[in-house]
Amino acid sequence: MRNEENAVNWCDMDLHMGTAVEVLRSTPATVRAMVGGLSDEWTAGSSRQDDWGVFDVVGHLIHADETDWIPRAEVILRQREDRNFPPFDRFGQFEKSRGKALGELLDEFEAIRKECLATVRGWNLTEERLELRGVHPEFGEVSLRQLLATWVVHDLTHIRQIATIMAKKYEDAVGPWKAYLSILQ
Repeated sequence: MRNEENAVNWCDMDLHMGTAVEVLRSTPATVRAMVGGLSDEWTAGSSRQDDWGVFDVVGHLIHADETDWIPRAEVILRQREDRNFPPFDRFGQFEKSRGKALGELLDEFEAIRKECLATVRGWNLTEERLELRGVHPEFGEVSLRQLLATWVVHDLTHIRQIATIMAKKYEDAVGPWKAYLSILQ
């Protein structure tokens, strides 16, 4: 029996750095466990912006860690007059990953994520600092709390995307069971 007083409303969970870091820290190992050692039939990239393969998703996670989350958080934390975020190229991974093997990308993702989390730890974030704001080119003012929560959900979105890409390879092979496999809907 669950203690209602201590229950968490999972539909309305606010960002808590400890739980956020749990996901951010585990994502590289999760992705490696899903795709490390699999053949190119499962993991090849598509090199097309409208149809990513597993390789492309891993490259995107690296590119986002290098050019999106930390640089934008630093804009917020500096609180200078210009709080506009630097642009982010959502497709920058295609050029940066060219010629690499998936194993190299998985190693690179693990390394860059460790660096990013060390940077975040060094900020010694307080509740007040999490409420500081920057300016997103599309959404306008956003808080550091929102940016960091988005980073977590971005990871989870791309883990789901990897699973979906892989499942769709057997979309026809499952025959009538497709009706029961929500990942193929």
